[in-house]
Amino acid sequence: MVTKQIKELEVTKAKIVVLERSIAKKLHKELSKLPAKYGFDSLGEFIKALKSAPAVAGTKAKSGKKRRRRSVITDATRASVKKLVESGKTGSQIAKALGISLPSVQNIKKALGLVKARS
Repeated sequence: MVTKQIKELEVTKAKIVVLERSIAKKLHKELSKLPAKYGFDSLGEFIKALKSAPAVAGTKAKSGKKRRRRSVITDATRASVKKLVESGKTGSQIAKALGISLPSVQNIKKALGLVKARS
């Protein structure tokens, strides 16, 4: 029973090798036609054009995360933070409600003297 499964495994592995070679050939063929498809005479010209292409705006940062637009902190924002702190909201609740970051909320609270001193 196990030997039969081992033989099936070997046959399947052989099929995978054949399939991988077939895919590699087709991929090589498609990639070799790519420069001509976009009007380039050689692969070298195509690569040179790709390297000199400008970066697209709105792409992700190096870390892979999309950068947030900086919040503009106005007097109205500061007043809203003060009002929400006095009503008992937490920093994260305030940040979410006003669409600003938690560090911004903390900086505003500190500037307004709403942060308790550490003992």
